[in-house]
Amino acid sequence: MDYTINIKGQLLNLGEPRVMGILNVTPDSFYASSRMQTADEIARRANQIMAEGATFIDVGACSTRPNSTPVSEQEEMERLRTALEVVRRELPFAPLSVDTFRPDVARMAVEELGVDIINDVGNPDPAKRLAMMRMVSRLRVPYILMSSEPTLSDTLLFFAEQVQRLRDMGHHDIILDPGFGFGKTLEQNYALTSQLECLQVMELPILVGVSRKSMIYRLLDITPDDSLNGTTVLHTIALMKGASILRVHDVRPAVECVRIHNMSITKP
Repeated sequence: MDYTINIKGQLLNLGEPRVMGILNVTPDSFYASSRMQTADEIARRANQIMAEGATFIDVGACSTRPNSTPVSEQEEMERLRTALEVVRRELPFAPLSVDTFRPDVARMAVEELGVDIINDVGNPDPAKRLAMMRMVSRLRVPYILMSSEPTLSDTLLFFAEQVQRLRDMGHHDIILDPGFGFGKTLEQNYALTSQLECLQVMELPILVGVSRKSMIYRLLDITPDDSLNGTTVLHTIALMKGASILRVHDVRPAVECVRIHNMSITKP
């Protein structure tokens, strides 16, 4: 389907799949090679993401890996201020997303630092999730809504309820993330993968974030460092099932995957 999202008054077409590169400014993300701490590391990573063909940079300052303890809201804000100032200086026009579950962090990122998209990794507290939805509706930026539900039917029900809430608030730039690796067993992750095309009934763009996750390395008995091949396999499946955005650590392989997929579906 031909989807668009509004980035600072300009419509960005998601009719062809896009790649979102991950920039973690945390010391404890599950994939060690994605951790960027210094200004030079952040600048180098941001430029690499865009040079390799990504459309978006997704900046995270609070790890959501399993069994992690979230840093304080103040610490998350300080990390983001440092990182986003560097990225904006290097790449003033790159579409930026911030990965957070805190409404005040989202507000700061958009109002102070000009972030374009809020990628909500979800809060199990319904009241806090609602507060985030109210915040992004006030900010009027595209919103990535993630589900931690374990099954397709539960995921569809969750999305239907939350999307209606957002629309009742006047918010329409919504991207759906089925939340691979969140609240799901290994088997449930793959069951959802096999049925991913069913999410298209929502008529909204779908973001898939499977890059180097445990659903790959646990199945194959390897490590995150060895999980690029498995990631590419899942990216290919996701694209064939209608994904609009791939959120990735390895931008160039994902961009190549998108190009091959696009060519394979081109009509003669």
